[in-house]
Amino acid sequence: MPGATAPVRLAEIVQALGGELVGDGALEIQRIASLEAADAHSISFLAQARLRALLDSTQAGCLIVRADLREAAQARGAVIVAADPYLYYARLSRWWAERRRAVVKTGVHASAVIGEGVRLHPTASIGPQAVIDDGAFIGEGVIIGAHCHVGAAAVIGAHTRLAAHVVFADACRIGERGMLQSGVVVGGDGFGFAPFEGRWEKIEQLGTVQIGDDVDIGANTCVDRGALDDTVLANGVKLDNLIQIAHNVRIGEHTAMAACVGVAGSARIGAHCLIGGAALIQGHIEIVDHVQVSAGSFVMHSLRQPGHYSGIFPIDTNANWEKNAATLRQLYTLRSRVRALEQQNKTP
Repeated sequence: MPGATAPVRLAEIVQALGGELVGDGALEIQRIASLEAADAHSISFLAQARLRALLDSTQAGCLIVRADLREAAQARGAVIVAADPYLYYARLSRWWAERRRAVVKTGVHASAVIGEGVRLHPTASIGPQAVIDDGAFIGEGVIIGAHCHVGAAAVIGAHTRLAAHVVFADACRIGERGMLQSGVVVGGDGFGFAPFEGRWEKIEQLGTVQIGDDVDIGANTCVDRGALDDTVLANGVKLDNLIQIAHNVRIGEHTAMAACVGVAGSARIGAHCLIGGAALIQGHIEIVDHVQVSAGSFVMHSLRQPGHYSGIFPIDTNANWEKNAATLRQLYTLRSRVRALEQQNKTP
């Protein structure tokens, strides 16, 4: 993790996060670092077998490893043994960031604009030039960054954070512990127009956006309000940067999408799905729970069985797509061989 903070002893880390400490608990750690960039005052983690070779070369003062690597890691320094080193690193990163994060002042900045009938918890923080429209609800510990706009009758649940320049439109709702990065727009109009005599008549978008607890939305991602029914993001959804979620889309719990995904209107995506970067999802289709879509794929029809899907010609199960792709690479050679056989078999 870039940057530095006040040193912390290994014993303090284990006391806060658990794990088994092998080595000097008084060792002071100054930063979290990658295996390659770590030094004697860094802590790093080894979670992937392909990085095993770096165990001998890393200069990290302490390594987070699984139990099967305890002896090898201990031979070169201090060790924290954890069942899942990557999960331990995730929790360590949050604990570390909390220690270094500047304390946010509660209250309303003098330049902010607060509308009539706003219910604002006394522990909330409203940043410079933020605008909170009439009737909005701002819960306990909420942080609204500079230049944010929270629309009329919108609801922001406890301990949710809006970074600078977020738009959270009228009547939209988000639950607790959410995180919206800069440039996010929640509740913009969906893309709805009716053709009439060679031009387009706008369809008013009358629904809202309903977002659950523990939802993270990356920078410059847009979640459109519903046309009639609401657009819904369930608990634990994670959206990367530059994603488009169109009107009336529903996304199930703990589904994650990488950058530049586009989801067309009224698609239904299940729980615990993983959508790779730049994947495109057709509108008015259904994807069931526990589906993984590879990066760059185009989902043109409903996926009604859990599994891993890839491709654009057309999308298929990942196993079938790999077979077809391998065959396609040999297509010209096969064509030449078939022509040669046809020539041999011609009647004189």
